[in-house]
Amino acid sequence: MFSQARPAMGTTFTIFVYAANQEQASEYFEIAFDEIERVEEALSDYRPTSELSRINRLAANETVTTDPEVFKFLQTSMDFSRRSGGAFDITVGPLMRAWGFFRGRGHYPTPEELSNARKSTGWQHVHLDPEKRTVHFDMQGMSLDPGGIGKGYVVECVANLLREAGVKTALIDAGSSTIYAMGAPPGKDGWTIQVPRPGDRAHSISTVVLRDTSLSTSGNYEKFFTLNGKIYCHIMDPRTGEPVQGTVQTTVITPNATDSDALSLIMFVMGPEKSEKLLDAIPGTSGMWVLGEPNKSNVIQWHWPGTSTTSSINLAQQNLQIVIMEEAQQ
Repeated sequence: MFSQARPAMGTTFTIFVYAANQEQASEYFEIAFDEIERVEEALSDYRPTSELSRINRLAANETVTTDPEVFKFLQTSMDFSRRSGGAFDITVGPLMRAWGFFRGRGHYPTPEELSNARKSTGWQHVHLDPEKRTVHFDMQGMSLDPGGIGKGYVVECVANLLREAGVKTALIDAGSSTIYAMGAPPGKDGWTIQVPRPGDRAHSISTVVLRDTSLSTSGNYEKFFTLNGKIYCHIMDPRTGEPVQGTVQTTVITPNATDSDALSLIMFVMGPEKSEKLLDAIPGTSGMWVLGEPNKSNVIQWHWPGTSTTSSINLAQQNLQIVIMEEAQQ
């Protein structure tokens, strides 16, 4: 097994790959990291030269024709917005700026800043024409933010290219927030992955074995600020215009990395009960929520590997007490 890590998309991507020798592994690494750079150049909202930034600049004033890949990415994003009732919304960019989470650690917005941001947010105001492959915003001030789905999409692209190159066994890790496990290491059933305790990667709350599937985690401890004892994290509820409260961490397992990235965010915003119907529509999906506060939390498991029912876990400081609950309503 060989590994290599490089910075990209505001995090660190690490590739683990089984190869015959270092030379072959180096070829695989170049394929992977070249693909990460290519997709970032297309979808980054931090790079003014990206295709997504071009759309953000022009789409409110004119209809913008884009390339097939970016258009399909936007279609996928709009589909998640529709299916989640707006809990996932790629137009969340103005809210991220108002709350100071674009290039920053966050701050409480003024009433005027928040009002203007909410007026400029809403996936329903993005109009896609499949025949002409065009994008148009029907409102000024809108900005697409791929942060809730972009890393998963990149991971999926890398996995597809490595398969085409003949790779049978690899692990693609986008800053530990989205992971795709390809094949299985020699003599193993799959890749062993630990789900971290919120805010403490030295300890885990679950260990799973992944094979040809993806795992994504969202947490309120990556970017946040505290005001009057209340935590405001970077994960927004686009429907209210404010950071999500009451959820500490979500983790999802799905066959597809694009889906797992988006679904971990949707789960974070919607909570367990409202997320189950959406998760159940995607075969092979499992979910876990950590609810409450970092030091006083409950863990809810839904079809989690190794469990036959939905479980509630009391996340104590030193141990985990598992209490089996009734099966979730389908």
